[in-house]
Amino acid sequence: MVKTQQKGSQQRSQTGSKGGDRIVLGEAVPALVQEIIGRTGFRGEITQVKCLVTTGRDKGREMRRNVKGPVRVGDYLILRETEIEARRIKSKVTKGVYT
Repeated sequence: MVKTQQKGSQQRSQTGSKGGDRIVLGEAVPALVQEIIGRTGFRGEITQVKCLVTTGRDKGREMRRNVKGPVRVGDYLILRETEIEARRIKSKVTKGVYT
């Protein structure tokens, strides 16, 4: 169940299926890819990266994100939200894909 409320022109609140999770979505913020951690996903199609948020409320925060598609160190990601971080990859070798 998703509830949306308009607050001004840019922000809205969203409640996920767990009920208590509230995420405030505002402007998209750029993040610089600093390190490629590894590959994940059922077939290794997702790349997990460590990125640094460059602007916005969480400026200077380093976070772990999952990226689908080609990515390399020095690229910029445009993040819709900066509250949620990806789970760590448990092992270096995941589903036969080597990093």
